[in-house]
Amino acid sequence: MISKNVLQSVIAKYYLNGLNNQVKWRIKDKALTIYAGEKGRVCKVHLNDFDIEDSELGIFDTDKLSKLLSITSGELSLSLEKIKSVYTKMHIADLNFDLTYSLADILILGKTTWYEDPETWEIDIDLQMEDVDHLIKAKNALSDVNNMLITTTQDFDGNNICEFIFGDNTGFSNKITYQLNGDIKEDNLSIPFDSDIFKSILNSNKDMSKGNLKLSSKGMVKLTFNSDDIESVYYIARNE
Repeated sequence: MISKNVLQSVIAKYYLNGLNNQVKWRIKDKALTIYAGEKGRVCKVHLNDFDIEDSELGIFDTDKLSKLLSITSGELSLSLEKIKSVYTKMHIADLNFDLTYSLADILILGKTTWYEDPETWEIDIDLQMEDVDHLIKAKNALSDVNNMLITTTQDFDGNNICEFIFGDNTGFSNKITYQLNGDIKEDNLSIPFDSDIFKSILNSNKDMSKGNLKLSSKGMVKLTFNSDDIESVYYIARNE
């Protein structure tokens, strides 16, 4: 059995509002791991305590699966159906509904590229959920602009701080700046990222208990979020 809310939370963290629709679910030792993404952005979502037999499941249409789950409630029972060694269906049941979701052949889904951590991170900041909420609000206020700069500078006391600047690169555009403190090793960094992707990640992890952001001067951001049973990890490459 698994809570509907937990399963929906896991799906939202890789689906990212439509960015990753086709994925493989890997179940091993009662844990679920999902890799998703494409060049320039990848993610991994891991759920402990997922009581299904060891398997690899092809999810060809996450949007359709989400719509099926939306009509359920409470605790869900999940079971698999297969022909020979190929899993073909996933059955989902609550107290009222019995749903069947058709699984895809995992061979047609391909592989997801994964990134390795650089040797050093120039920025390492713990994110409070209040920070996540503030960053989402900043992006929403300039929703028609998908540009965001992550910069480093110094405050009046000479301490290094990190700034998230939402807005166009032109000097006459509207801008919003949000500051965060943390372990910041290098001053005068200024690296552009896609704020739409950044917002989708933050929105999907508002229910987590803690987060962390790391930035490499080579142009890579790593975001990690944790709760009791779920961990989600994201890498985003800089805008060109």
